[in-house]
Amino acid sequence: MANMRSVAITGTSTGIGWGAAKVLLANGFRVFGSVRKAADAQRLAAEFGENFVPLLFDVTDEAAVYAAAAQVRAALAGETLAGLVNNAGISVPGPLLELPIEDFRRQFDVNLIGVVMVTQAFAPLLGTDRELRGLPGRIVNISSVGGRTATPFLAPYNASKFALEGLSESLRRELLLFGIDVVVVGPGAVVTAIWDKAEQLDLSPYLKTPYGPALAKLRDYMFTLGKKGLPPERLGEVIAQALTTPNPKTRYAVTPQPVQDFLGRMLPKRMLDRLIGRQLGLLPALR
Repeated sequence: MANMRSVAITGTSTGIGWGAAKVLLANGFRVFGSVRKAADAQRLAAEFGENFVPLLFDVTDEAAVYAAAAQVRAALAGETLAGLVNNAGISVPGPLLELPIEDFRRQFDVNLIGVVMVTQAFAPLLGTDRELRGLPGRIVNISSVGGRTATPFLAPYNASKFALEGLSESLRRELLLFGIDVVVVGPGAVVTAIWDKAEQLDLSPYLKTPYGPALAKLRDYMFTLGKKGLPPERLGEVIAQALTTPNPKTRYAVTPQPVQDFLGRMLPKRMLDRLIGRQLGLLPALR
Protein backbone atom coordinates (compact mmCIF):
# COMPACT_ATOMS: atom_id res chain seq x y z
CA MET A 1 0.00 0.00 0.00
CA ALA A 2 3.01 2.28 -0.14
CA ASN A 3 2.40 5.62 -1.87
CA MET A 4 -1.37 5.03 -1.96
CA ARG A 5 -3.28 7.95 -0.47
CA SER A 6 -5.73 6.96 2.23
CA VAL A 7 -8.97 8.58 3.40
CA ALA A 8 -11.27 7.80 6.34
CA ILE A 9 -15.03 8.31 5.87
CA THR A 10 -17.73 7.93 8.52
CA GLY A 11 -21.11 6.49 7.61
CA THR A 12 -20.34 4.59 4.41
CA SER A 13 -23.12 1.99 4.46
CA THR A 14 -25.42 4.05 2.19
CA GLY A 15 -25.92 7.51 0.71
CA ILE A 16 -23.26 10.21 0.63
CA GLY A 17 -20.65 8.15 2.48
CA TRP A 18 -21.14 5.24 0.09
CA GLY A 19 -20.93 7.61 -2.91
CA ALA A 20 -17.74 9.19 -1.57
CA ALA A 21 -16.13 5.79 -1.02
CA LYS A 22 -17.05 4.66 -4.53
CA VAL A 23 -15.62 7.77 -6.22
CA LEU A 24 -12.44 7.92 -4.12
CA LEU A 25 -11.70 4.25 -4.71
CA ALA A 26 -12.11 4.84 -8.44
CA ASN A 27 -9.59 7.68 -8.12
CA GLY A 28 -6.93 5.42 -6.61
CA PHE A 29 -7.47 6.01 -2.90
CA ARG A 30 -7.58 3.45 -0.16
CA VAL A 31 -10.75 4.10 1.86
CA PHE A 32 -11.27 3.33 5.53
CA GLY A 33 -15.05 3.43 5.86
CA SER A 34 -17.02 3.31 9.08
CA VAL A 35 -20.21 1.28 9.46
CA ARG A 36 -22.19 0.27 12.53
CA LYS A 37 -23.14 -3.27 11.47
CA ALA A 38 -20.86 -6.19 10.66
CA ALA A 39 -23.18 -7.19 7.81
CA ASP A 40 -22.61 -3.80 6.14
CA ALA A 41 -18.84 -4.19 6.58
CA GLN A 42 -18.96 -7.54 4.78
CA ARG A 43 -21.24 -6.23 2.03
CA LEU A 44 -19.07 -3.19 1.29
CA ALA A 45 -15.82 -5.16 1.41
CA ALA A 46 -17.26 -7.52 -1.19
CA GLU A 47 -18.63 -4.65 -3.30
CA PHE A 48 -15.60 -2.36 -3.21
CA GLY A 49 -12.66 -4.77 -3.06
CA GLU A 50 -9.36 -4.86 -1.20
CA ASN A 51 -8.73 -1.09 -1.15
CA PHE A 52 -11.83 -0.60 1.01
CA VAL A 53 -11.16 -1.29 4.68
CA PRO A 54 -14.29 -1.33 6.86
CA LEU A 55 -14.14 0.18 10.34
CA LEU A 56 -16.80 -0.97 12.78
CA PHE A 57 -17.90 1.85 15.09
CA ASP A 58 -20.67 4.24 16.05
CA VAL A 59 -19.54 7.87 16.15
CA THR A 60 -21.04 8.20 19.65
CA ASP A 61 -18.89 5.34 21.04
CA GLU A 62 -15.62 6.94 22.16
CA ALA A 63 -13.74 3.71 22.83
CA ALA A 64 -14.71 2.29 19.43
CA VAL A 65 -13.76 5.53 17.65
CA TYR A 66 -10.28 5.54 19.18
CA ALA A 67 -9.84 1.82 18.50
CA ALA A 68 -10.63 2.49 14.84
CA ALA A 69 -8.12 5.36 14.74
CA ALA A 70 -5.48 2.99 16.15
CA GLN A 71 -6.37 0.43 13.47
CA VAL A 72 -5.92 3.07 10.76
CA ARG A 73 -2.63 4.24 12.27
CA ALA A 74 -1.27 0.70 12.15
CA ALA A 75 -2.34 0.31 8.51
CA LEU A 76 -0.74 3.64 7.53
CA ALA A 77 2.64 2.42 8.83
CA GLY A 78 4.03 5.85 9.62
CA GLU A 79 2.35 7.77 6.78
CA THR A 80 -0.21 10.55 7.16
CA LEU A 81 -3.89 10.17 6.34
CA ALA A 82 -4.82 12.25 3.27
CA GLY A 83 -8.35 13.01 4.40
CA LEU A 84 -11.11 12.60 6.96
CA VAL A 85 -14.72 12.90 5.78
CA ASN A 86 -17.15 13.46 8.66
CA ASN A 87 -20.33 12.25 7.00
CA ALA A 88 -22.23 10.10 9.51
CA GLY A 89 -25.41 11.80 10.62
CA ILE A 90 -29.09 11.45 11.45
CA SER A 91 -32.16 13.66 11.21
CA VAL A 92 -34.52 13.95 14.18
CA PRO A 93 -37.84 15.53 13.14
CA GLY A 94 -40.66 16.93 15.20
CA PRO A 95 -42.10 20.18 16.55
CA LEU A 96 -39.58 21.60 18.99
CA LEU A 97 -42.10 22.30 21.76
CA GLU A 98 -43.27 18.68 21.71
CA LEU A 99 -39.94 16.92 21.15
CA PRO A 100 -38.57 14.66 23.92
CA ILE A 101 -35.33 16.23 25.11
CA GLU A 102 -33.50 12.90 24.77
CA ASP A 103 -34.29 12.96 21.03
CA PHE A 104 -32.78 16.43 20.74
CA ARG A 105 -29.71 15.32 22.68
CA ARG A 106 -29.33 12.26 20.42
CA GLN A 107 -29.31 14.56 17.38
CA PHE A 108 -26.35 16.50 18.74
CA ASP A 109 -24.55 13.41 20.02
CA VAL A 110 -24.39 12.03 16.47
CA ASN A 111 -24.21 15.12 14.25
CA LEU A 112 -21.93 17.35 16.32
CA ILE A 113 -20.29 15.66 19.31
CA GLY A 114 -19.60 12.61 17.13
CA VAL A 115 -17.83 14.84 14.61
CA VAL A 116 -15.68 16.35 17.37
CA MET A 117 -14.84 12.93 18.78
CA VAL A 118 -13.86 11.46 15.41
CA THR A 119 -11.86 14.57 14.51
CA GLN A 120 -9.94 14.49 17.79
CA ALA A 121 -9.18 10.79 17.35
CA PHE A 122 -8.01 11.06 13.72
CA ALA A 123 -6.31 14.50 13.80
CA PRO A 124 -2.87 13.07 14.72
CA LEU A 125 -3.01 10.90 11.58
CA LEU A 126 -3.84 13.98 9.48
CA GLY A 127 -0.61 15.61 10.60
CA THR A 128 -0.85 17.01 14.11
CA ASP A 129 1.53 14.14 14.94
CA ARG A 130 4.65 15.56 13.35
CA GLU A 131 6.42 12.20 13.54
CA LEU A 132 4.37 10.89 10.60
CA ARG A 133 5.68 11.08 7.04
CA GLY A 134 3.78 12.85 4.29
CA LEU A 135 1.76 15.97 3.62
CA PRO A 136 -0.94 17.15 6.04
CA GLY A 137 -4.41 15.80 5.28
CA ARG A 138 -7.73 17.60 4.92
CA ILE A 139 -11.01 17.38 6.79
CA VAL A 140 -14.30 17.51 4.89
CA ASN A 141 -17.37 18.06 7.06
CA ILE A 142 -20.72 17.19 5.49
CA SER A 143 -23.26 19.85 6.37
CA SER A 144 -26.46 20.58 4.45
CA VAL A 145 -28.48 23.34 2.80
CA GLY A 146 -30.12 23.05 6.23
CA GLY A 147 -26.89 24.42 7.71
CA ARG A 148 -27.74 27.82 6.19
CA THR A 149 -31.56 27.86 5.97
CA ALA A 150 -33.83 26.26 8.57
CA THR A 151 -37.10 24.40 8.11
CA PRO A 152 -40.01 23.98 10.53
CA PHE A 153 -40.01 20.65 12.37
CA LEU A 154 -36.32 20.03 11.63
CA ALA A 155 -34.99 22.29 14.38
CA PRO A 156 -32.70 19.63 15.93
CA TYR A 157 -31.18 18.77 12.54
CA ASN A 158 -30.87 22.40 11.43
CA ALA A 159 -29.35 23.40 14.76
CA SER A 160 -26.77 20.61 14.51
CA LYS A 161 -25.80 21.65 10.97
CA PHE A 162 -25.69 25.39 11.77
CA ALA A 163 -23.39 24.42 14.65
CA LEU A 164 -21.25 22.25 12.37
CA GLU A 165 -20.72 25.21 10.03
CA GLY A 166 -19.42 27.34 12.91
CA LEU A 167 -17.34 24.51 14.30
CA SER A 168 -15.74 23.98 10.88
CA GLU A 169 -14.81 27.64 10.57
CA SER A 170 -13.18 27.76 14.01
CA LEU A 171 -11.39 24.47 13.41
CA ARG A 172 -10.08 25.56 10.02
CA ARG A 173 -8.41 28.56 11.65
CA GLU A 174 -7.02 26.53 14.56
CA LEU A 175 -5.51 23.96 12.18
CA LEU A 176 -3.62 26.61 10.19
CA LEU A 177 -0.81 25.76 12.63
CA PHE A 178 -0.52 22.27 11.11
CA GLY A 179 -1.43 23.00 7.49
CA ILE A 180 -4.59 20.88 7.79
CA ASP A 181 -7.47 22.41 5.83
CA VAL A 182 -11.15 22.10 6.73
CA VAL A 183 -13.77 22.19 3.96
CA VAL A 184 -17.56 22.12 4.31
CA VAL A 185 -19.81 20.41 1.76
CA GLY A 186 -23.46 21.48 2.01
CA PRO A 187 -25.68 19.18 -0.07
CA GLY A 188 -29.33 19.56 -0.87
CA ALA A 189 -31.50 16.48 -1.34
CA VAL A 190 -29.59 13.31 -2.21
CA VAL A 191 -31.15 9.99 -3.18
CA THR A 192 -30.36 7.93 -0.07
CA ALA A 193 -32.02 5.45 2.24
CA ILE A 194 -32.87 8.31 4.62
CA TRP A 195 -35.88 9.09 2.41
CA ASP A 196 -37.20 5.56 2.69
CA LYS A 197 -36.96 5.97 6.44
CA ALA A 198 -38.68 9.36 6.20
CA GLU A 199 -41.71 7.71 4.66
CA GLN A 200 -41.92 5.40 7.65
CA LEU A 201 -41.57 8.12 10.30
CA ASP A 202 -43.92 7.62 13.21
CA LEU A 203 -45.75 10.92 13.50
CA SER A 204 -48.37 9.58 15.88
CA PRO A 205 -46.94 11.38 18.95
CA TYR A 206 -47.55 14.71 17.22
CA LEU A 207 -50.74 14.15 15.22
CA LYS A 208 -53.00 15.36 18.03
CA THR A 209 -50.95 18.51 18.56
CA PRO A 210 -51.72 21.75 16.70
CA TYR A 211 -48.82 20.85 14.38
CA GLY A 212 -50.23 17.55 13.09
CA PRO A 213 -51.50 18.66 9.65
CA ALA A 214 -48.47 20.84 8.87
CA LEU A 215 -46.04 18.11 9.92
CA ALA A 216 -47.73 15.63 7.59
CA LYS A 217 -47.44 18.13 4.71
CA LEU A 218 -43.72 18.62 5.38
CA ARG A 219 -43.08 14.88 5.53
CA ASP A 220 -44.76 14.37 2.15
CA TYR A 221 -42.83 17.30 0.66
CA MET A 222 -39.47 16.06 1.96
CA PHE A 223 -40.15 12.55 0.69
CA THR A 224 -41.01 13.86 -2.80
CA LEU A 225 -37.93 16.10 -2.76
CA GLY A 226 -35.69 13.20 -1.78
CA LYS A 227 -36.88 11.05 -4.66
CA LYS A 228 -35.73 13.83 -7.02
CA GLY A 229 -32.41 14.27 -5.27
CA LEU A 230 -28.87 14.05 -6.58
CA PRO A 231 -27.19 10.64 -6.94
CA PRO A 232 -24.72 9.91 -4.10
CA GLU A 233 -21.87 9.67 -6.62
CA ARG A 234 -22.36 13.36 -7.46
CA LEU A 235 -21.60 14.22 -3.85
CA GLY A 236 -18.69 11.79 -3.99
CA GLU A 237 -17.22 13.79 -6.86
CA VAL A 238 -17.50 17.05 -4.90
CA ILE A 239 -15.91 15.44 -1.84
CA ALA A 240 -13.06 14.12 -4.00
CA GLN A 241 -12.58 17.62 -5.38
CA ALA A 242 -12.53 19.12 -1.89
CA LEU A 243 -9.87 16.59 -0.86
CA THR A 244 -7.61 16.90 -3.90
CA THR A 245 -7.86 20.29 -5.60
CA PRO A 246 -4.83 22.50 -4.83
CA ASN A 247 -6.87 25.46 -3.57
CA PRO A 248 -10.28 24.26 -2.40
CA LYS A 249 -13.16 26.55 -1.52
CA THR A 250 -14.03 26.72 2.16
CA ARG A 251 -17.57 25.55 1.33
CA TYR A 252 -19.19 23.71 -1.58
CA ALA A 253 -22.97 23.91 -2.04
CA VAL A 254 -24.41 21.07 -4.13
CA THR A 255 -28.15 20.98 -4.68
CA PRO A 256 -30.64 19.79 -7.31
CA GLN A 257 -32.59 23.02 -6.67
CA PRO A 258 -30.03 25.83 -6.84
CA VAL A 259 -32.64 28.57 -7.42
CA GLN A 260 -34.69 27.48 -4.41
CA ASP A 261 -31.55 27.28 -2.29
CA PHE A 262 -30.49 30.76 -3.43
CA LEU A 263 -33.91 32.24 -2.65
CA GLY A 264 -33.88 30.57 0.74
CA ARG A 265 -30.67 32.38 1.59
CA MET A 266 -31.41 35.74 -0.09
CA LEU A 267 -35.09 36.47 0.52
CA PRO A 268 -35.93 38.60 3.58
CA LYS A 269 -36.53 36.28 6.52
CA ARG A 270 -40.05 37.60 7.19
CA MET A 271 -41.02 37.00 3.58
CA LEU A 272 -39.67 33.45 3.76
CA ASP A 273 -41.56 32.92 7.03
CA ARG A 274 -44.83 33.74 5.28
CA LEU A 275 -44.06 31.65 2.19
CA ILE A 276 -43.25 28.59 4.30
CA GLY A 277 -46.14 29.29 6.66
CA ARG A 278 -48.58 29.47 3.77
CA GLN A 279 -47.20 26.32 2.15
CA LEU A 280 -47.52 24.26 5.33
CA GLY A 281 -50.66 25.86 6.71
CA LEU A 282 -48.90 27.42 9.69
CA LEU A 283 -50.31 30.94 9.32
CA PRO A 284 -53.13 31.71 11.78
CA ALA A 285 -56.59 31.92 10.21
CA LEU A 286 -57.99 35.42 9.85
CA ARG A 287 -60.67 36.18 12.42
